[in-house]
Amino acid sequence: MSSDQDHLKETDTEARFEFKKEQKAAFVAEKGLTEETIRVISEDKDEPEWMLERRLRALKQFQKMPMPTDWPGQPDLSEVDVNKIVPYIRPDVEVRGGVDDWRDLPDDIKDTFDKLGIPEAEKNALSGVGAQYESEVVYQNMQERWEEKGVVFMNMDQAVQEHEDIVKEYFMTKCVPPSDNKFAALHGAIWSGGSFVYVPEDVTVEMPVQAYFRMNSEGMGQFEHTLIVAEKGSEVHYIEGCSAPKYSAFNLHSGGVEVFVGEDAHVQYSTVQNWSKNTYNLNTKRAIVEKGGRMEWISGSMGSKATMLYPASILKGRGASDNHITIAFAGEGQNIDTGAKVYHNAPETKSTIESKSISKDGGRTNYRGLVHIANGAKNSSTAVECDALMFDNESTSDTMPYMEINESTVDVAHEATVGKIGDEDIFYLQSRGLDDDDAKQMIVSGFIEPITEELPIEYAVELNRLVELEMEGSLG
Repeated sequence: MSSDQDHLKETDTEARFEFKKEQKAAFVAEKGLTEETIRVISEDKDEPEWMLERRLRALKQFQKMPMPTDWPGQPDLSEVDVNKIVPYIRPDVEVRGGVDDWRDLPDDIKDTFDKLGIPEAEKNALSGVGAQYESEVVYQNMQERWEEKGVVFMNMDQAVQEHEDIVKEYFMTKCVPPSDNKFAALHGAIWSGGSFVYVPEDVTVEMPVQAYFRMNSEGMGQFEHTLIVAEKGSEVHYIEGCSAPKYSAFNLHSGGVEVFVGEDAHVQYSTVQNWSKNTYNLNTKRAIVEKGGRMEWISGSMGSKATMLYPASILKGRGASDNHITIAFAGEGQNIDTGAKVYHNAPETKSTIESKSISKDGGRTNYRGLVHIANGAKNSSTAVECDALMFDNESTSDTMPYMEINESTVDVAHEATVGKIGDEDIFYLQSRGLDDDDAKQMIVSGFIEPITEELPIEYAVELNRLVELEMEGSLG
């Protein structure tokens, strides 16, 4: 890495995210969502017939489902028109499925990921890396020591070809069916790229694997699919990073995530998302957790014009547990609607949800959550904590918890606090030598620390820096 790039990576987070490249693509689909478009994409990927059939069924589901418009306080989605979106762009990379050496990428794509710091992170702290540019994974690599233990980490398009039986069994059948919601159906019809992770029984992947998704072109949609299967007694930490530069037209991100946590297995899924302020971020993420399994979701979401993101876990086996931690930041013109869903479908299951939201300059944050404890899920417990911090009188923050408790022998707790940065707090810090901006940033850093301390150090530093830039109004 050149000294200029190294300096950029370490000191100028804003420049790292906001640059964009002139589009160079090998294939660009027509705007809109039609059967013909889906058939062309599927043919371009050389997919098996069963995947094309699933895409077409999802298209029919999408066409008959209404746009969600009746949720109290939900973000305005009236601008989201799939007929104005380019659903698929294959970047101009010679090797389909991605290269395994950064040096083999075209200069413009390689420069993008150099500036984002991904190759450097791979050297220092990761077991494997996948990098998606537009609609396709362009780089994929896994350390040999994990491959030798049977761990699989590859892009989803490649997994359809090489691990067809596993993908056919799990892909949008049990966890996130297209019928779940309109954007899940959209995703099922037009998905492209993403990650496939398979961890065999009793294998612990000691260093995280990471995927990074970058949208570069204006007016496109990115629909990556992530499928993680962790067998009995296994353990893996998957980290996802997402970003997009500023655009003059809206972009759409509608990813799908399916996680299968086997008996006594442990999966941690961490994501830090920094979209531009005219990107709509509408994802569907869900995990199924078997007996004694443990699922952890850690999410940082900021930058988009509107986000609707509610990772869900279904606790199927006795003693299964789930932990959700979320940070949401909304500035001027932004509506960040995040939360969590947990379904306790077995005895002695446990869940915790911790949400931290920050709003300024008239932005809106909202926690929207659901905890369902089924009849028979005896001795289960759940605790929900929602904390909101506002900078001014124009900003808003809401909490919309919903609990369905159908069993009497359970422990249920919910706590919510809403606060505003007070003049006394600022004055105290200024009396200790800080200016106004530094004082506010210190308060916010302390507010989100319980969450950032759960992230790997590189991501914690990045998230804190992104929050600082949001507070300055310089992102997006």
